Amino acid sequence: MTHVSVRRGLLYVSVAATAWGTGGAAGALLYQAGGLGPVAVSFWRFAAGAAMLLLAGRLLGLGGPRSAGPPTIRGTRSPRPRLGAALGRILVTGVAMAVYQTAYFAAIAGSGLAVATVVTIGATPVLVAAGGRLLLGERLGAAGLGAVTIALTGLAMLTLDDGSATFSAAGIGWALLSAAGYAGVTLLNRASSGEPYRTAMGGFVVGGLCLLPVALAQGLLPSGDPLASWAIIAFLGTVPTALAYGLFFTGLAGVRATTASVISLVEPVGAALLGVLLLGERLTVAAACGGALLLGAVALLAAGERGGGNGTT
Repeated sequence: MTHVSVRRGLLYVSVAATAWGTGGAAGALLYQAGGLGPVAVSFWRFAAGAAMLLLAGRLLGLGGPRSAGPPTIRGTRSPRPRLGAALGRILVTGVAMAVYQTAYFAAIAGSGLAVATVVTIGATPVLVAAGGRLLLGERLGAAGLGAVTIALTGLAMLTLDDGSATFSAAGIGWALLSAAGYAGVTLLNRASSGEPYRTAMGGFVVGGLCLLPVALAQGLLPSGDPLASWAIIAFLGTVPTALAYGLFFTGLAGVRATTASVISLVEPVGAALLGVLLLGERLTVAAACGGALLLGAVALLAAGERGGGNGTT
């Protein structure tokens, strides 16, 4: 993978998390305008995201062929195992994307949006931190662990402040499965040396194919205002999908996996602000304080990342 500095990696992951924050509002608008179910929305998100990255690749040269090392000597075997590893990574990434999207919707059905969000997004950095230490040799340190704890506290305050949380074993289980899938995608692409935009596009194709049968059963085509529906699908595929995942996978080359997963917690902050500005929702004092805590923890962790390098042992 092309070298990415820590500063650029932090910027890319931060922009990706901000872009992800627009996905919830876009999905809610698509439910209203198009009458689509959640799995169908996810299918169109992946399909539009793949199309947008393909178009960007044609226009901007993203994901084009790169030198993967010294040229091969004539008469020797080409490095086909490297191609096989890249295809395997794309396949695993796409299946994991489909799993954590579907599991997240199942968690919402079982425990409600608030609990599903807290458990899914909150468990992810914990799983990534454990996996990063065991598999990648990344060391978080006491200050990093403190920042993660503060971020999770802020997330809970932001999301559970209305006291309407409902818990169920099935809902929690689905949320943990979603977190595990997202953590796996993060760790896999942090450890890989593949081209990030090609990986993202391939993952969208595989994930979309996995979701297609369920989406067909739910109803694949929008039934409401076609102009509004397709405009929202185009936005959903462009900003919180193609742009966000492309930047996130690129940013993983410059920052630790745990740092990237904690920065991704900015997503519910952006979603909450969009809910206030566009959907008429109210932000309580506790939620505002939680958002401030979360952003402060992310800033501390980012500062530590810039000061401590990549954090590997």
